[in-house]
Amino acid sequence: MCSSDLAHIHRYAYASDDALDALLDRASGAFEVHRRSAVADRASAMRRLADLLASRADDHAALMTEEMGKPLAQAVAEAEKCAWVCRYYAEHAEAYLADESRETEATRSFVAHEPLGPVLAIMPWNFPFWQAFRFAAPTVMAGGVGILKHAENVLGCGERMADLFREAGFAEGVFQHAIISHEQTAGVIADDRVRAVTLTGSEGAGRAVAAQAGEARKPCVLELGGTDAFVVLADADLDAAVESGVQARVQNNGQSCIAAKRFLLEAPIAADFTRRFVERMEALTVGDPTTDVDLGPLARADLRETVHDQVMRAVAAGAKVQCGGAIPDGTGFYYPPTVLTNVKEDSPAFSEEIFGPVASLTVVDDADE
Repeated sequence: MCSSDLAHIHRYAYASDDALDALLDRASGAFEVHRRSAVADRASAMRRLADLLASRADDHAALMTEEMGKPLAQAVAEAEKCAWVCRYYAEHAEAYLADESRETEATRSFVAHEPLGPVLAIMPWNFPFWQAFRFAAPTVMAGGVGILKHAENVLGCGERMADLFREAGFAEGVFQHAIISHEQTAGVIADDRVRAVTLTGSEGAGRAVAAQAGEARKPCVLELGGTDAFVVLADADLDAAVESGVQARVQNNGQSCIAAKRFLLEAPIAADFTRRFVERMEALTVGDPTTDVDLGPLARADLRETVHDQVMRAVAAGAKVQCGGAIPDGTGFYYPPTVLTNVKEDSPAFSEEIFGPVASLTVVDDADE
């Protein structure tokens, strides 16, 4: 939610153990039917799902913005991207799933693609629709079924997605949203009715889930954080570099695992790039994400506290604040566009992922460095 004194949007209770057991039974039963369905029938339902996403993109976007604060225009684009991924797999799944012949000494050799079974997806809040749909569309088209354990601040988005799958015509149990605790999640990973697990989230969460999946001897796919480099060499078009660099740093209020975070500047252009970059960051508008702004609030109070702590530790390690770097007065978990210079390799701003609109600038002598 966007404001620290805002009333709760909705309250949710964790599923009881009996309700969770029934959910897993539904997933297991649905899989046995869904895996034998015709790919063409799955594709028809997936196209209907895409239509529901696209035709109600404004409504889905409003829910995303309400729950985690992304600018509304970006949320609309996210809903539309989800429609695209559903259409993509509806169109291409049959070809992707076709048997692949292999030349061997046998009469016939081939690779067959078969669904594993129910897949648990532990998904984050920063792209609350996209992260789930990019897993769900290929999984369901391949004949698998999905169980979504969504982040606790975007549970409305998780509920909406489960409703959309049902409305599109997928059978009960093909895609379900499980509102469960961390302890219950560990039990689901261990449960024989679940055959694989995927997580997008922090390194700590990834270590825990990988260990649990390893103990259960189940396939596990992880997508974790990063502190991605944005390299600007001496022959760069600085106007283009500044514009793309700012957008790459502040998209989704700076809360993206693939955002540009560490800017490595070749010495001859470092001063000019820094001046232009700071000016462009200072010009960004910050405010109510339902209006026409560049940046809304961070998703939660604790996330803003973490970002500010990282900035302060970077300053203590020698970084210089060129703009931003202070928590503003007023309600809402806003954090200003921030630029740090003199960031060395031993700085927290260089080695840690900062999940907010904070850019770390480091000067290097040349391309080799």
